[in-house]
Amino acid sequence: MNVFQAFLLGIIQGLTEFLPVSSSGHLEIGHNLLGIKGHNNLVFAVVVHGATVLSTLVVFRKDILSLFKGLFAFRWNDETQYVSLLLLSAVPIIVLGLFFRPEIEALYNGNLILVGSMLIFTASLLAFTYFAKSKDKKINWVDSIFIGLAQSLAVLPGISRSGSTIAIGLLLGKKRENMARFSFLMVLLPIIGANGIDFLSYEPNPESTVGFLPLAVGFVAAFVAGLLACKWMIKIVKQGKLIYFAAYCLVIGLIAIFAG
Repeated sequence: MNVFQAFLLGIIQGLTEFLPVSSSGHLEIGHNLLGIKGHNNLVFAVVVHGATVLSTLVVFRKDILSLFKGLFAFRWNDETQYVSLLLLSAVPIIVLGLFFRPEIEALYNGNLILVGSMLIFTASLLAFTYFAKSKDKKINWVDSIFIGLAQSLAVLPGISRSGSTIAIGLLLGKKRENMARFSFLMVLLPIIGANGIDFLSYEPNPESTVGFLPLAVGFVAAFVAGLLACKWMIKIVKQGKLIYFAAYCLVIGLIAIFAG
């Protein structure tokens, strides 16, 4: 992987991690267009995912600090309940990661027909939100499970994590702003956990090693793009403009299917 490829893949990761268009699907398409064979280098994947986690921490730093203060008050308050809801939402994706990781990784083989089909599924989910009425309902325990199941669908390349979780939340009648916040915070634990496991189990392969410069460029590109995309996505959800991304996913999905 050269610096230019790392830069492009970093931008793709940063933008699509937050925008409802599927980061996994776009990375698979990016690999095909850039001629990168096989899976993305593990170290590079960990680095760019770490960059998007950092961008989330920066954007929601006040919310996260408030949650920690409430949590370490060691009593059942709003912050403790919210953290508990976030942890509950992570259960489905953790179960999949622990017991079905090889089967999931096997799906990332450059199959553009699968990617395209799942992008069309994402488009359908986003389109349904056009008819959803935003209410001021708080996220409860049952909602958290359903939203967590929606997140687990995003292990399939082409299904957007943010798109599926926010769409399900809106269809359940949750307030747009609250749902965007919950969606972006709920991903922190699964990504940090998965990256930690990947890093600990990593075995260097001289044939697929990525140099320091491409890693640094990919990290910076993913962080800056993620920072901008996260803030942009919050505004988009508030304004109820997910239908535009539904159209985008439909077009890209059809192109991927025909290209495959």
